[in-house]
Amino acid sequence: MPILRGEFDCESVLKQSPMKKGLFIAALTALIWACGGSSESGTPRKTAGTPKVDGEKIYKTYCVTCHGVYGDMGASGAHDLTVSTLSLEERIEVITNGRNTMTPFKDLLSEEKIRAVAEYTLKLKKE
Repeated sequence: MPILRGEFDCESVLKQSPMKKGLFIAALTALIWACGGSSESGTPRKTAGTPKVDGEKIYKTYCVTCHGVYGDMGASGAHDLTVSTLSLEERIEVITNGRNTMTPFKDLLSEEKIRAVAEYTLKLKKE
């Protein structure tokens, strides 16, 4: 058969019996399907089925008791988040490891959730 010799002639395949044509088309279809044909870059994207981490919800679950809904309550020595000058990375550090009377959350929340809370607290800052 010509394919084994490194040559490919579509006409010779099409002149074969209907059974061979069917097998050829099925094999070609399977090959194309197996190769993918996707134009995605390989970088995973969030889909509708992948929920985004909700920093506000996590804040209201763990932080509101001391910091208050608006970040300005200051109970138990909690800092006023509305006037905090900490950067995002500094906030992540404090939430992760705690500071003074603040509980460390590194064993309770994932890095992704800690980042989401830190990003949310930036929104509480008064301008």
